[in-house]
Amino acid sequence: MWNFGGDWSCFVPFGGTWSVVFWGVVVGLTVWTVIVWSRRNRSGGRDDSLSIARERYARGEMSREEFERVKKDLS
Repeated sequence: MWNFGGDWSCFVPFGGTWSVVFWGVVVGLTVWTVIVWSRRNRSGGRDDSLSIARERYARGEMSREEFERVKKDLS
């Protein structure tokens, strides 16, 4: 049942084609996770919201009072 005779078959979860599919999914999910986390870290969350509020204030879409309230809420 278990082959510990020197080959790597004991480390392959399913053997053959299924192991290629399994490890492909593992690598794909890892790459996807890294990409998603890097995008989240790049956006900055609160700083991004504050920059949007600044742009809206600069375009005249919100009053000074609204901008100050938003800035206070985000800080």
